[in-house]
Amino acid sequence: MPRLLDSINGPADLKKIPQDQLPVLAQEIRDELIKSLAKTGGHLGPNLGVVELTIAWHYVFNSPEDRLVMDVSHQAYVHKMLTGRADRIHTIRQPGGLNGFMLRTESEHDHFGAGHAGTGLSAALGMATARDLQGGKEHITALCGDAAFTCGITFEALNNVASATKRLIIVLNDNEWSIDKNVGAIANYLNRITTSTTYSHLHDRAKQFLQWIGGQGAVHFAHKVEEGLKGLMFPSTLFEEMGITYYGPLDGHDVVSLIKTFEFLKKAENPVILHVLTKKGKGFKPAESSQMKFHGLGPFDPETGETPKAGQKTYSEILGETLANLADKDDRLVAITGAMPSGTGLVKFQPRHPTRYFDVGIAEEHAVIFAAGMATRGLKPFCVIYSTFLQRAFDPIVHDVCLQNLPVVFPMDRAGLSGDDGPTHHGLFDIAYLRGIPNIIHMAPKDEDEFVDMLYTCLKHEGPSALRYPRGTGPGAAIKPEPSLLQIGKGEITRPGSRVSLWGLGTLHPMAEQTADLLLEHGIHAEVVNPRFIKPLDRDLLRASASRAEVICTFEDHVLNNGFGAAVMAELADMEITVPVVRIGWPDCFIDHGKVDALRAKHGITPVNAVEKILRKLERQTVFAQDEANNQKNTELDVVTASAR
Repeated sequence: MPRLLDSINGPADLKKIPQDQLPVLAQEIRDELIKSLAKTGGHLGPNLGVVELTIAWHYVFNSPEDRLVMDVSHQAYVHKMLTGRADRIHTIRQPGGLNGFMLRTESEHDHFGAGHAGTGLSAALGMATARDLQGGKEHITALCGDAAFTCGITFEALNNVASATKRLIIVLNDNEWSIDKNVGAIANYLNRITTSTTYSHLHDRAKQFLQWIGGQGAVHFAHKVEEGLKGLMFPSTLFEEMGITYYGPLDGHDVVSLIKTFEFLKKAENPVILHVLTKKGKGFKPAESSQMKFHGLGPFDPETGETPKAGQKTYSEILGETLANLADKDDRLVAITGAMPSGTGLVKFQPRHPTRYFDVGIAEEHAVIFAAGMATRGLKPFCVIYSTFLQRAFDPIVHDVCLQNLPVVFPMDRAGLSGDDGPTHHGLFDIAYLRGIPNIIHMAPKDEDEFVDMLYTCLKHEGPSALRYPRGTGPGAAIKPEPSLLQIGKGEITRPGSRVSLWGLGTLHPMAEQTADLLLEHGIHAEVVNPRFIKPLDRDLLRASASRAEVICTFEDHVLNNGFGAAVMAELADMEITVPVVRIGWPDCFIDHGKVDALRAKHGITPVNAVEKILRKLERQTVFAQDEANNQKNTELDVVTASAR
C-alpha cells in the first residue's frame, strides 16, 4: 500500500488527506526519520516531538504566504518533509544535502534561518509588524521550545508584542528539555502549570473548548479559574499582563485537536500564546528514555538506538575531568554552562562538585556577567560556552569582564569548523572578536596534554583568559599526571629549520608538520612553531623566526580576516619586518555544512596548497634578490665609471 508521505510534494497535498488519516501520516514520518537519521545522524529527538504539531500547522495555514518561525530550527525536519523535501531527508546534514536548520536559500518555505535559541519570537514579531505596516493579511506563527523562554531575548520580545502588533500566534512547545533538562524559574513555573492538581482539569476543559468553538465562552477557556490566584501561580498572569492571551495546556500529539485550535486562533484579533505539551523523542522508545543522547547524535541502530562505542576522549570530556580534578585542590574554581552540560563535558564536573556547578539556561550574556560577579568575590569561574554561542555575549566580555580585568576563564568548545552543523555552529570568529580587547589572553592547544596545561594556566592567571579548542578528539597525545604552568605569551619551536617558518595554531599544528614534510621533498628544511598564544603573541619568537626565514606561513582553523595570520602580519609590521607571510585559513564567507576534511580541501586548507603558495613566494623572493643584486652591481659599475672619468 502506498505511503501517504509519498503523496506529499508540498503543503497543498497535505490538505487533501482526511483528518482521520493524519495519525497514520504521523507514524510514517516518524518511521522515515528514524530510518534516515540512523544512517546520517541528526536531531532526532526534537523532530519526533513536533510531528503532529508541524502537520497541524501546515494543515491549517498556507505556507509560504503564512509564515512559520521555528526556535530553534533544528526541529524543522518534519517541516522540510511536508514542504517538498521528504525524498531528500536522508541527505540531512550531509555534503550537498539538506541543511540541518531552516535555511532561506534552500526553500521559500524556510521563512527564517536560525541555529541559536531565542531568536524566533523577535523575528516573528518583526514579520508581523512589517505585515501590518504593509497592509498584509498573512498569519505569523512563532513555534518556540520552552528552552527558548530561558533566553533574555525572548522576554525582550514578549515585552514588545502587544505594542507592536495585534495579530501574532506564539506556540510554546513544552517538552521540559533543551539539549539537557531545562533549569531555572521559568522551567519550574511551566512544570507547575502542567503538574499541579489545580490545573489538571484543563486537559478536560481543552476538549470541551474544542466542542465549543464558535461560542462566545470559548475565549475564556484558559482564563482565571480562581481570582484569588496571584503572581506566577497562574499562566495568564505572566502572559496576559503583557497583553498576550494564554490558551492551554493542550496535548501536542493530538493532531485533530491541534488543527481545531489553530483554526480558532487564526481568528484572534490580539496576540495569543498556545501552550502545548509534547514528548521529546515521541514514538521511539530509546529516544524517549534517553532524551539528552537523542537530541543530536551520529548514526545509530534503528532497532535498539545503540550508537558505536566511543574511542579516545574528546576535548569536551577532558575539560570536564580536568576541571573536576583542579577543583579537588582549589575551592575557588566554579563551572558555568548555558544549558550545555553534556555538550561541554561539564556532566563530568557536576557530580563531583554539585554546589560549584551552575547551569544558567540559554542565557549567554547572563552567564558572563554572573561569572564576573563571582570573580569579584575571589572565585575563579570557568564559563564554558561554544565559540559560536559566546558571540552573543561580546558586550559583557568587554564591559563586565575585561574592562574590570576580572579572572574569568572562557573555554570555547567547537572553535573552528563544526562540520555537519554548518554555518550557524562553526566557531570561526572568536579570534577576531576577542583579540582587540585589552587585558584578555587567548590561546589554542596543539594537543590534549597542552590543553590540560592551558586550563591549569588559566586557573592560575589573574586576569581574563580564553581558550579555543575543536569539537571531537585531538591527535591522541598522552596527558601528564600533573599539568604544567605555561609562561604567558610564549610559544615553542617543535621542529628547527630555516628559509621557511610554519606557525601552526592549535588544531592545525599537525598540518604545519605535514607541510614541513612536503617541503623537505623540495630540499627545504622548514621550521615549525607551536604559537600557543594568539594574544599576547610571542614577539621575540616571531622576530627570531623572521630573521631566519624568507617566508612565514600561518595555519588557523578560523577566518583569515582579522584572524591569527592577520595578527602575525600586524606584529611584523609594528616591528618593521618585511618578510612575506602566507596565510592558510577560512575565506571571507559563511562555510556550508559537510565533512571537515572535504571542506578544508574545497577551500585550500591543505598542506599541498600551503606548499604551492610557499614555493611561489620563495620564487618571487629569489627573483627579487637577483634583481637587487643586479641593481647593486649596476650601481657599483656606475660609481667606478664615474670615478674613471
